[in-house]
This record gives sequence, C-alpha cells and structure tokens, in this order.
Amino acid sequence: MRALKREQRWGVYWGIRLAQARRPVARRKESRMRVLVLWASDVSPNLGVRALAQGSHDLLRKVWPEAEFVYADYGKRPPELPWGRMRSLARERVTGRLGMQRWLGSFDLVWDTRSGDSFADIYGLGRLGVMSSIHEYARQAGTPVVMAPQTIGPFTTRRGRAMAKRTLQRSALVLARDPDSAAASERLGRKVDATVSDLVFGIDQPAPAASRDVILNVSGLLWNDNPHVDHIAYRSAVRTIISSLTGLDRRVTLLPHVLDSGDRDNDVPTARALSEEFEGAVDYYVPEGLDDARSVIAASSLLIGARMHACLNALSTGVPAIAMAYSRKFEPLMRSIDWPHVVGLTTSPTPAAEVIAMAADASLARQARNSRDKAVALLELSLPLLRSLC
Repeated sequence: MRALKREQRWGVYWGIRLAQARRPVARRKESRMRVLVLWASDVSPNLGVRALAQGSHDLLRKVWPEAEFVYADYGKRPPELPWGRMRSLARERVTGRLGMQRWLGSFDLVWDTRSGDSFADIYGLGRLGVMSSIHEYARQAGTPVVMAPQTIGPFTTRRGRAMAKRTLQRSALVLARDPDSAAASERLGRKVDATVSDLVFGIDQPAPAASRDVILNVSGLLWNDNPHVDHIAYRSAVRTIISSLTGLDRRVTLLPHVLDSGDRDNDVPTARALSEEFEGAVDYYVPEGLDDARSVIAASSLLIGARMHACLNALSTGVPAIAMAYSRKFEPLMRSIDWPHVVGLTTSPTPAAEVIAMAADASLARQARNSRDKAVALLELSLPLLRSLC
C-alpha cells in the first residue's frame, strides 16, 4: 500500500493519472535497432555536445553495428517533444496530440546523456525537470532508458534529489564517468552499474592535420561576467599565459570549442579579439566542426583549455591537456584516468603560473597516452552491460 501511494504521488508529479501512465504503447515491428540519444547533437555549435553525440554513436555501434541513431537536444528538437516547460510535456502526455508517447515507444533504447553534466540542479530545477520528464515518459512508453556516462550531481534541493532518485530508480543502467558521481548516485539509493569514463574516449581516432605547438582554448563563457569565476581574473590569467608562452618561443594557436552562434556563450568573439590584441603573435583557427577540431588538436604538442571537452578531445587523442577548471566536474574525472594536470580557477591564487609550470613538464606526452589508454579501457566496461539489454 505504501509503495502504491508513492507511485500515485509520482504519477501526479509527472502530470498524469496512474491509469494513463500504464496505458500500453503499440510497439514497432521493424528489426533494425533504433536508438534515441538525448541531450547531444551532431550539429550543435558546442563541440563538447557534438563529442557526446559522436562518442555515443561510436560506442553503441560496437554493440549494435547496424543501429539507427536519432538525436534530440535543445538545438535539435523533434516535433513530438514540446519541452519548453514541464507543463507542456505533461499536457502532451495526457492529450497525445503530438504523438510523443508513440514516438518514444518506437525506439529500442533511449541513451540519456544529460549533456554530460546536467544531471544536477545547479542549472535550475526547470532544466532538470524537463530532462527528467522525458526520461520518465520514455519509460512509460515501454522503452528502456540508460543513463549514459556522465557527471551525477550535485543536488542541492529536496525537489532536485527527489527527481534524481526517481530517474535513477527507473533507469535500465546507470553509468558514471567518475568515482565521485558513482558515490553521489549511491547516496541517492542507486548503485551505478559501472564507473567508466567520458564518451569522448569512445570516438574513433582522427587523422592529424598540420603540426601545431600549443592550442589555447579560451572560454567565452568565462571571459564575460558569469556565475562560475571572476571573469576579470580569468582574463588576466589568459593574457599572462599567452605572454609567457610566446616569451618562451612557444607558438600559440587560439581555438574556439564553442562555435559562433546567436548565443552569448561562444568562444569565437573572444578568440578573435585576443588574436587582434596580440597583433599576430598568436595564430587563430576556427574549426569547421568536431572532426576538424580533433584533427587540429591531434597534431598539436599541448592544449590548454577551460572547456572540459576541449581538454578531453586532446587527451582522447593522446595529446596533453592542462585544464583550467571552473567547476566540480573536471577534477574527479581527470583523477580517475590518472591525469593530475588540472588548475582550479576558483582555488588557485596563481593559475597562470601553475599552467606555465605544468606546460614545462617533459613527461606530459607519455602521461597523456597512458591516461588515454586507461580511459578507453574504462569506457569499454560498459559494452557487456549494454549487450545484456537486448
């Protein structure tokens, strides 16, 4: 009786009556595996989001070589998902006007990436609620949902923890990309099925482009006023790093990892402005897409960056990366693959000096290759678990 009341309470929370939640969805008859990849996109201006999409594709193809992939993200919304707000999704769940449940039920697997780090309430309960609602409605449509390798938490509110518990309990598999996330999941009552690594380590190796020395990724998010770091201090650190490296006869290439768009959060205007400020002392390259970026990075000696997936794109190709970390998500993941070269922008009193000191380490390339190999091996722990689903 207590369990039934708990289920009824959640039925109301997700905007439906319990009887409707149990309404069967007609299953498709095609034999080809269909996978819905949530919160990653192969066309996003954010190359980190594209890396999640490509990593998901390349990893899952090792299990289901003939699978068909469909991507859904804020920049690539299917017409069946009215995800502006939780209320819109709940209304569609009741009315079925757009065919959301039938569409969700047409997939064999939902692969929920949460954009890598959005399974948390620090970005707002609205974002968490929308993402968690689609997870819930996919389960009600009869489709298994896997929480792809990602950061889990933090959850700082009672409602955030309640949604997280529900999501974890309803997942066919839960894969954490670092030990701290695994511990967070266990505190919420669900042990993860495996602690692996980031999906970027599942991407096929690129063909290197022309050789470059130091790639510098400057975050447009942190360059401007933001809730993460002191943007004035960040600007000062970046300028000091450029001046120090060029003074050591290192050739620096500015590489945006979030491409130009109408969104204020992109790296191109900042990289362009710095290139003009340093009057040709640095190179400036805007990649055409993820493959191009990975090829350029793979041909470099070192990457320094504040976008985590810029750093991971480097490490996944065996190139050393010094991460300028602005949040909790960096350090546990890097630590889990034995990569210690992380500078905390919120904790270090002299981040530029730390970066320059790390850049002088002659063993970086060897360490990077070892970390890549460990991360690849960790990610492959997910393969037998995925094979067990179908």
